Amino acid sequence: QVQLVESGGGLVQPGGSLRPSCLASGFTFSTYIMSWFRQVPGKGRELVASIREAGDSTRYTDSVKGRFTIPRDNAKNTSFLQMNSLKPEETAVYYCKAVRRVRGYWGQGTQVTVSS
Repeated sequence: QVQLVESGGGLVQPGGSLRPSCLASGFTFSTYIMSWFRQVPGKGRELVASIREAGDSTRYTDSVKGRFTIPRDNAKNTSFLQMNSLKPEETAVYYCKAVRRVRGYWGQGTQVTVSS
């Protein structure tokens, strides 16, 4: 059974940091591109960052460059999204996604709230 389980969201003050994680099971994690998306009510999901299978290449949306990183640990089947200097407008549900060719799996999402 394929599962992606996010954890590590929560409430943080503006300028703070969070590091949600995504634990995968039921498929060969190291052969999948991992991505993180975010979604606010009434809007579509926005791609935030991606990392290639071996972790040797990453991509970020412009608004998070220099503040977010997307490490992965293939030995532990886990993807992370390290978020620093968070802004209130980045309040959203954050989702991880695993993709290999035409096959894709989503996690259930974790809420991140940036507020004082």
